[in-house]
Amino acid sequence: MLRRLPDDDVRAVQWRFADREDLRRIAQASRAVARGPVARLVARGARHSDAWTPDKAGLVKAFDAAGLSVLAADGEYGGRIDGPKNLGIALAAFELAWVDAGAATTMLGNVLALAPIHERGTDGQRARYMRLVAPGPAGDEREPWHGAFVLTEPLPHVGVDTGVLDGKMRIAEWKPGTEPVLQIEKRGRFITGMGHADFVAAAVASADDRIKGTAFVLLEKTDDGTFDPGVRARKLVHQLASARDPVFSLRVPASRIIGGYTVKDGVLVPNCAHGEILDAVFRRTRVTVGLMTAAKMISAVEPVIRYHRSRFRGGDAAQPGSRRFELGLQQEEDALHRLVDVWATGEAAASLGFAAARVFDELDPLERIVDAHFAERGVAPGRAQWRALEPAEKDALEYLAELGKPPEARRAGRFDALAQDPMVRFVLLDAVASVLGPAVKLWNTGHGATVMREAVSLMGGHGITEDCPGFLGHKWMDAQLEATYEGPEAVQRRQLSSAMTAPVFLAQYRLWLEEMRRLSSARPGSGACTLATAMQMWLWTLQHLQSATDPSGAKLYQSARQGVTFPLADTLAWLLAARQQILDVLELEQAGPALPAVAGQLGEVVPFLMDLCHVQAARTAGEVGRVCTELLFGYRRHPAWDGPDRASCYVADELDALEDVIPGIAATARFYSDVVEIDGSHQDKAGPCANTGGLEPFMRMRAKMDGCLTGSRLAKDRAAEALTQVTIDDAPAYPLPEPPHA
Repeated sequence: MLRRLPDDDVRAVQWRFADREDLRRIAQASRAVARGPVARLVARGARHSDAWTPDKAGLVKAFDAAGLSVLAADGEYGGRIDGPKNLGIALAAFELAWVDAGAATTMLGNVLALAPIHERGTDGQRARYMRLVAPGPAGDEREPWHGAFVLTEPLPHVGVDTGVLDGKMRIAEWKPGTEPVLQIEKRGRFITGMGHADFVAAAVASADDRIKGTAFVLLEKTDDGTFDPGVRARKLVHQLASARDPVFSLRVPASRIIGGYTVKDGVLVPNCAHGEILDAVFRRTRVTVGLMTAAKMISAVEPVIRYHRSRFRGGDAAQPGSRRFELGLQQEEDALHRLVDVWATGEAAASLGFAAARVFDELDPLERIVDAHFAERGVAPGRAQWRALEPAEKDALEYLAELGKPPEARRAGRFDALAQDPMVRFVLLDAVASVLGPAVKLWNTGHGATVMREAVSLMGGHGITEDCPGFLGHKWMDAQLEATYEGPEAVQRRQLSSAMTAPVFLAQYRLWLEEMRRLSSARPGSGACTLATAMQMWLWTLQHLQSATDPSGAKLYQSARQGVTFPLADTLAWLLAARQQILDVLELEQAGPALPAVAGQLGEVVPFLMDLCHVQAARTAGEVGRVCTELLFGYRRHPAWDGPDRASCYVADELDALEDVIPGIAATARFYSDVVEIDGSHQDKAGPCANTGGLEPFMRMRAKMDGCLTGSRLAKDRAAEALTQVTIDDAPAYPLPEPPHA
């Protein structure tokens, strides 16, 4: 039985930061702000308007005081984290979104503004802006600066095609021997943080023959010209964040181009195109947005339990001590099972998101090594670097082949050398990060928004009222916006469908599949067996579709065939989330006993979380089976009675003739096959049964996977029963909304 909800110590082990005191402090500081000033603002009705008010601006000061505004800054400039910061930022956003995603977005606006400077800025740019966003030293009373990231243009381009830029840069002045001065014209749309921005990173394209390409340029409020925050976007969601449509017309020195520039034949060439910076920034920050939706799902559990248990109290039929009084709606299996589904999805989403953040933390220092390696050899970014990485990709595949062997069968010297090669490690991690990033954003926010609708419905009509505990109605609506942040689902699916076919990723995926097989033997109740079969089915389907054609001879798996590639991308995200959920619970089971604060909880927490894994694995397998079956059979033309496929049917008189030789064949054939009677009549259906030629291995896997679902509903029953036993506080962890008259 589960006596209490998993606590912070359990989560720290699951999400791999139990040994990081700096990250624990960030999580605690974020929670204090979220469940203090943020919750009080929401409770007082601050979400009734999208206007940027002094009360909302006070949140920015709260973030400053808690050290959250400088999470993207390096330690030497006043930041809270030395080294990679992805997991720390993710934890802060998770804690804030637990209460309100608009508040999390306000905090992340500063992170996003600094991200291009952190990833591609010059040393001078890093030093200037990271110092400006940090509080001044003792005795310095200046206010910290805050930034915004200005990419999206006015409609029709907003949020759709980030390669289309209306913002322009021209040479305003370029005297011999001096630095060029740029004239920047930019209009933004739906830009977060503009209500309090002191500087922005704006994406612009050249409108001058003396400038080549695109760039991000840093614009400051005090620059010469117009720095207009613009009109506010009339949002229905994220009302604790300022979103406006700014207008800029400014003269700035060319040194404001992020990453710097060179001059070649009298032409100014930015060192980093805006697309290169976007790739570096968005592949990290989209993970954080995905975790904001994961926080919503897990945060819904306690309010729903509290509502269900108290549903009938106050009526004569529910007396203290009675089952109706103690359990309320939790007497009904449907309410329990639906909440188990919400909780299981939230666990999987959080596991996937935090795993991706950790991968990027590992990748960051390797990227610096690779960049330095290429710089020494004069290899330019883009295709030249891709070609230069081909030997490392071959080494990475060799390493994975050795890794898949038993330890005693490996070539020890070669294996160790490959394992320690930073180029090989970079290729391995980059292949995984290129898949996990869009997968988190796609699955957490897309499927997560659907699951949040289910969470709200579990509150009955109370779920869409202002005083709904846990602000669930707000969270459901907020999730709709998060699904469009940093590119809508189509953008994530396109990136994922390309990255998931990379040989280095697929080689690692095969090892993960075998890992699930081994885990299923050691932990049969985890759902790992079900998941492994689903992973195998997905891989077989991908390989088959890559070589298959439709009836007209057109190749099925190609970038333009999004009816094929996108559903496969969706199902891969399901698989990755369920896999990481299982791995996190196993990490808790294995590492937890060494920590006194965790060890005493394992006996009840691990079995419950393992049952949630089994539930989620079964749901994932069902989704994979549905999509793969539809793709494999759906692109085949169905046989028709008046077509050539009729020749494969039995004819009645032939069966009668065979009956003397093979007794019973007529009855058997009519049961299992298509039979055409002597008069030409046949069963009432579309045509003869479809030919399954070439798909027999898949059909065997499908049958096997159906069998692998054995026990998954028993796991759901156990998890549901545990929900009736868990102890929760009588009062919510943060304020309830105040009545309208208050």
